[in-house]
Amino acid sequence: MRLEQEVLEEAIPVREHTDHHDAELLLRLYDMRREEKLRQAREWFAREYRGETAEAFTRKYPPGSDENAFFRMLVSYWEMVASIVNRGLINQEFFFENTGEFFAVWEKIKAGMPAIRESFKNPHLWKNLEVLAGNYEKWMSKRAPEAIDAFRERLRAMSKK
Repeated sequence: MRLEQEVLEEAIPVREHTDHHDAELLLRLYDMRREEKLRQAREWFAREYRGETAEAFTRKYPPGSDENAFFRMLVSYWEMVASIVNRGLINQEFFFENTGEFFAVWEKIKAGMPAIRESFKNPHLWKNLEVLAGNYEKWMSKRAPEAIDAFRERLRAMSKK
């Protein structure tokens, strides 16, 4: 798994400067986040989702439930965005300067990823989000070394409520 992540990270075209295309695409992605159903999904995920195991998730949020749809909508949105950033269509640093919500999503789902990937027989499931979150963590660690640990602690405290 680590080798695949390194290969994808190396494939990212590095652009030194942002341009108006980066800004336009970032604003379009932001506008998509304002869509009513996705706003509901984001609110539910932030407030309710606790990083359940695959089995607990299916019991708690069965296929056909609003929550199951919210989860799939939110995670697939951020996977798509991660793919765009990972392919260099938006300057990565510019993206990181403007949002970190994807990192919170990854942090809440990552513990269950091995089992989910195994159940789907797909080791690449949500791989773009994983790679982007790893790159964000490295970037943030250089800028504010204690920020990631503090963020994780806030997430842990929120999940206990």
